[in-house]
Amino acid sequence: MKVAVIKLDGTNTGERELSDALFGREPRVDILHRVVRWQRSRAQAGTHKAKTRSETSFSKKKIYRQKRSGRARHGDRNAPIFRKGGVYKGPTPRSHEHDLPKKIRRLGLCYALSSKAQTGDLVLIDAAQAEGKTAKLAKQVKELGWKRALVIDGTTVDEGFARAVKNIPNLDIVPSIGANVYDILRRDTLVITSAGVDALEARLQ
Repeated sequence: MKVAVIKLDGTNTGERELSDALFGREPRVDILHRVVRWQRSRAQAGTHKAKTRSETSFSKKKIYRQKRSGRARHGDRNAPIFRKGGVYKGPTPRSHEHDLPKKIRRLGLCYALSSKAQTGDLVLIDAAQAEGKTAKLAKQVKELGWKRALVIDGTTVDEGFARAVKNIPNLDIVPSIGANVYDILRRDTLVITSAGVDALEARLQ
């Protein structure tokens, strides 16, 4: 498939042939779902914790005598049956991460790129370079109509462009190695530089 290549000022610089293996696939929702779940589970902190009956701060002393009180036979105020007592089998700190084959991860990224190309939300630019002036870049982004966009550059990111992007809401830039399914899908527009396309093709083919 062929896609037009533009500059940040909106001028057209020609067309580029994109690989069908990366940008021409029919997206599979099940694969995208698996990869997004894998990503989010890796990002989950897993620091949830509930106190057990051995960790609550009430006295260990028997709360009342065994017989002749007319109440149930209890020995510990920390028991889960009491308010503010210990929690039985509550959550403990753990990792939510699970394994996902590299083949599925690679397929997920290809399907994410293809879905943006299929819906017309893929934009190619010749380079992502700026002098660090946020106002100028913000004006260019507004004129291009990028409301929520992710920019994927080559192996490295231009320092001036990255500095300018920091103060523009809903606009991010990552090197090609940082391209991932979750960030691509949650943005309305995917912007890839010419160097970014080369790096993605080298990475995924």
